[in-house]
Amino acid sequence: MPFKRYVEIGRVALVNYGKDYGRLVVIVDVLDQNRALVDAPDMIRTQMNFKRLSLTDIKIEINRVPRKKNLIEAMEKADVKNKWENSSWGRKLIVQKRRASLNDFDRFKIMLAKIKKSGLVKQELSKLKKENAC
Repeated sequence: MPFKRYVEIGRVALVNYGKDYGRLVVIVDVLDQNRALVDAPDMIRTQMNFKRLSLTDIKIEINRVPRKKNLIEAMEKADVKNKWENSSWGRKLIVQKRRASLNDFDRFKIMLAKIKKSGLVKQELSKLKKENAC
């Protein structure tokens, strides 16, 4: 399968380091081989090193260095937020954030649910083994 995630204007990226960690941004201009100008609806336009960006499969159609209003319209038109939340990568990050926010009692309830589930799976497996043996 060929490589499809190129650094290009309109590519949506995830910030993987720094104060904007976990935020989705759009590349609006490429400054040089190491840096890009990025923007998001709830962020000030800034330059960012490519090492801080993880490129996603999502790309929107925008011109080079668009106005904030045009960027927001293009992101809404391309439905970037829903595409991200429905992707496996986005779902995994949502689950990680949810697990990180759990308290001790919530983790305890999850542990009990896992024990109960594994007990039920073992029961059903033993039933199937008995049926196949007969």
